[in-house]
Order: sequence, then structure tokens, then C-alpha cells
Amino acid sequence: MNKPIWTPNKKKSNASNMANFLNLNKNFIKINNYKGLLEWSIEEPSHFWSVLWNFLKIKAFSEPKNIITKGKYLFETKWFESASLNYAENLLNNNFNHTAIVSYNENGDVRRIDWRTLKKKVASFSQTLKDLGIKKGDRVASIVTNSEESVIAMLSTSSIGAIWSSCSPDFGADGIIDRFKQIKPKILISVDGYFYNGKQFDIKEKIKTIDKNVRSIKNLIVIPLISKEINIKTKNKITSYNEAITNSGKLVFTKLKFSDPLFILFSSGTTGIPKCIVHSVGGTLLQHKKEHVLHCDINPKDIIFFYTTCGWMMWNWLVSGLASNATILLFDGSPFYPNTSRLWEIIDQENIKIFGTSAKYLSALEKENYIPKKSNNLTSLESILSTGSPLAPSSFDYVYKSIKKDLRLSSICGGTDIIACFGIGNPLLPVYKGELQCISLGMDVDVVDEKGVSIKNKKGELVCRSPFPSMPIGFWGDRNNREYLKTYFSKFHNQWYQGDYAELTDNGGIIIHGRSDSILNPGGVRIGTSEIYRIVEKFKEVNECLAVGQEWANDTRIILFIHLRQGHLLTTDLKNTICKKLKKNASPRHVPSKIIACPELPKTINGKIVEIAIKELIHGRTIKNIDSIANPEVLVFFKNLKELEI
Repeated sequence: MNKPIWTPNKKKSNASNMANFLNLNKNFIKINNYKGLLEWSIEEPSHFWSVLWNFLKIKAFSEPKNIITKGKYLFETKWFESASLNYAENLLNNNFNHTAIVSYNENGDVRRIDWRTLKKKVASFSQTLKDLGIKKGDRVASIVTNSEESVIAMLSTSSIGAIWSSCSPDFGADGIIDRFKQIKPKILISVDGYFYNGKQFDIKEKIKTIDKNVRSIKNLIVIPLISKEINIKTKNKITSYNEAITNSGKLVFTKLKFSDPLFILFSSGTTGIPKCIVHSVGGTLLQHKKEHVLHCDINPKDIIFFYTTCGWMMWNWLVSGLASNATILLFDGSPFYPNTSRLWEIIDQENIKIFGTSAKYLSALEKENYIPKKSNNLTSLESILSTGSPLAPSSFDYVYKSIKKDLRLSSICGGTDIIACFGIGNPLLPVYKGELQCISLGMDVDVVDEKGVSIKNKKGELVCRSPFPSMPIGFWGDRNNREYLKTYFSKFHNQWYQGDYAELTDNGGIIIHGRSDSILNPGGVRIGTSEIYRIVEKFKEVNECLAVGQEWANDTRIILFIHLRQGHLLTTDLKNTICKKLKKNASPRHVPSKIIACPELPKTINGKIVEIAIKELIHGRTIKNIDSIANPEVLVFFKNLKELEI
């Protein structure tokens, strides 16, 4: 067993919320460590979720009685059927005078809103929505930046029982239309533009196009970010956000069932029209608060920050931090503008306790040899969360060497499909390089081979064998749950199939080797793409890379595309060195048949590399939804490559 790269301070871990929760239950259920707590949460789910509900002090109109009602199949499970509650009420359930939200943008503007003002603005905005005819079950679509306004609009929507769905303003018009057309929103809330990397982007024409093509939209509320006057001619009436928050209104929370819809999130859409994933009021709240309070050790007045856009589920996850009475910090713009130190300066300025980001961001800092601890003291920082893609072992080394020696680095996995985590951090446990610390409480996670048999210390498919509260209600407009069942339950009978290629370790942790749909299979040997990336991206010449399998001579051969750093060339020597390194540190099977330099790699709006799109292109197949790709112009390079014909 390898040695941990970080071990928790006993005094701190014993004072954590997780330790408190364990101690409250250990005599009753006879456990004394996290392993026992996890086993109990899986073996006695009704007891666990009931105890957790009370521990987290979920505010409800009526208390739960029927915790779990199981059906024949996992997806038929009913949760907390007798309970009624409201998501927004749980996020606004305090009378504190301190700051609720801090908003930064890349231009240096900082705004703060306290709890009382936040409640007042939510009351006003929700009244505006009601005046515009929005009621329980209606869909509210939004094109918003990560700011105070977006949180207020979302809380107002959920307070009246309507359903919130958001896209980031850098999405293309067709991509937004593909999403919103499916859910038929009655209203669109949008910014008029945004700033990124020092540039201003006007989206007024985009708003007009969306309003014209999504015919269900009857009203618009526009948030003026780049213009003082709202000058957009649309078929529908426009209300200014500033007018919407000055409406006189009383804060009223609509009574909802645990399983009523709260959010509609969208799949990436790289293989077809995006799926509209519907998440419930209670499932979202309970999972997020469990993860925040127990796994992240968030307490009232703590300041938490996740670098995200409103088009990524981590925005929903961050905003739920209000339910723990924490202060949430929002940042809109490029994390590297006006300089690389931007986010680290904010961490010091605001005394942030928990900082969340993507693995790609940490990798980029490592490539730049940027050392935050040299220019920042980071005294308040206790934990870094990383997600979006597997965090390479070298990034673990980088964090502890260049950022801070004493902090909990929690690589996490889960995602849009479950709006929560399967693998997550833990204040009671050590951190092992390359591993997610633990399986999240109540999640019956396993790794299985292609026949569905459990395996350990071997790579396989990540599944969940038992139901959990944040399983989607379904896909919007999906008759008889046909697509829903096909997506999550067609691979293994009555088990949730996550689509991650993973490995369970003796430490109780998880290693993620990449997405199952991008697995390489040369000579019948399954290889996760991250196994290649973590080796190749260590080269100083390489910015990032992408590996795909090409069907060739009745087999599959690996093609490696490399985006080089400025000033470097893909020489024969570099190719040979990369191949030797892969052969030595991975296996001969990991060595690509072709290494090709490319000008850029295609990515989704959320910054994830699109492996499937390139695989389709090199086989001469059509990409079904180019609008899901942030930089579609780069796709031209990958079409009809002569090098792949021999």
C-alpha cells in the first residue's frame, strides 16, 4: 500500500462535522471509522437517510415518514414521499447579518450582498415572475453569468416551484435553442453581454435569435451588464432586471414534494441533441448539503468558492452552499485575467476556506511553473476540490509542493447526471496521490468487469448498485423513460451505469481512468485515455493532448494528437521520447501508432476535451451537434488527414 501524500491533523479532523456525525451514531450502530459508517449508510439506507435528514436540519413543511419505497427497478424508487419542502427556503433559512454572496468579475468589480438584502431581492424578483404568469412547474430559462443576479433569479424561480435551467452566455445560439426548445420555457432571463479575458462580448443579437426560435417564450428579463439601456427589439415584452428587483413582494415559499422538479441540466450534446436531465427538489438539496457539511466540512460563515460558469452543474452545487449558511464567492471571467495570480489573490483577500476548480486549471498552473505560495500566504485555505477530468498524480505533487503543504486535496467525481458526487473528499481520511479519497456516504458504488462482476485494484466500469436520492427524475419529454433507461441501465441489469472507467483501491479510494466511451482498445486491451495524458502532458513541450482509437486492419490503433506549447515543434526526437516514456511508464500497448501535432484541441463550453467528436471525424462520420463545441473552427484540421490513411 502506498504512503499518503497528506494526513489530516487529528485535532482538526476530530472536530469536523464528519467526526461529529460518526460519534452521534457509533454507539447505536457500533462503528468507529469511516469505512464502517459508509457500510452502514449502504446496508441500512432508510435509517441512514432519515438520520442524515435530521442531522442536516432540513427545513420542511411536513416531516418525512416513508423514507424509501423501493420498486422492482432502481429507477422506480420513491424517496421521502410524505415530506414537503422548498429548496429556496432551505437556502435562505437564517437571520444572519453577515455577507451571503461575494461577486467578483475580471474587471476588478467586487459586490457584497448580506442575507437580509438577498431575501428582499428574492422576494421582489419572485413577485415579478408571478406577475408575468410564472407558476409551479413552469420552466424558467436563463443565459446568465456567474453573478449575484443569477443566484437571485434562480432562488426566486425555485421559491415559487418553477423549474430553473441555465446556459452560459458563451454558448452558441443554435446550442442554446437545441436545449431550450425541448423544455418549452415561458420566460427567458438573460444578460445583454459579458466580459472574458479582457474582451467585451455583446449577445443582443443572440437573444433576438433565441427569442424568435423558442416560441414558448412569452417574456424576457434582461440583466444589463455591458449597456446602460436595454436596446433589444424582440417579439416579446422586455423587463429590466433592475425593475424586477424593485417590485414590492413578500417572500413566500411554495410547498413542494421531495421528488418535484427543481433543475433541468443538459448533457454535453457531443453525440446528438443534448439530453434534458431533470433533478428533484429534495434529492438535490439533501445530496448537496451532505457533501458540503460532512465531506467538505463547511460550517456557517465559512467562505467557499468554485470557479465555474452557470452552464456547469458545479454552479448549482456551489449555490447550494447557502443551505449550510456559508458565504459563497462567485467569479465571472477568465481565471488568468489580468494575470495568473488572480484567483489566488482573491483567496487571500476573502479568507476562502474551500476552493474548487478543474483539473485542467491546476495542470495549466503546473505547466506555467506558477507557484502560488510564493506570492500568497493562503492561511485560510483548508481544501482544494478538483473535478471535470481525472487529476493526474503529478498535479497532486504540484499542489503540495507549490500551493500549500497542509491542505486537503479532494479530487471528486460524479457530474451532471447525478448533480452530486460518487467519489469525494473526507476530513477524516488521508490523501493518496492520484486517488479520490473515498466513496460518498449512501452511495453503493462498485467497479465491475464487462460481465458485471465486482473487481478491486483492477480497471472496470463504475456502477451504483442501490438507489440514491439525486438520481434524475428522468429526461424532459422522454416518453416511458426510454432514453433514460438506455443511458443509465442498459449496460448492467438494474444497476446505475455512470460511464467512468475506474478502479477501487485498498485505501478505500477511487482512481478514475477516463470516460468509458473514450476507452481505447488496441489488441483487445482496454486503456483509459487519462493513463496516456498523465504521462505525455508532463513533457514541457506539450500543452495538452488527445488520444483516440482508429479502426485499422481489423483492430484498433491509437492516434495521439498533441497541442504543443508556443515555440516548440513536434520533432522525430520528441515523438520517439514520448513513445519510450509511454512504453516504460505504462505499457507497450499505450504507445500510439501515430503522433500528430494539431493547432488546438476541440472542447465543450465547460472546457472538457471532446474525444468522441475527433473519433467520429477521423472515421469520416458526421458530428451530430457541433454547437456543443466551444471552438468548432478547429474541427476542420481533423478531417481527411492524409497521415491517417497509411
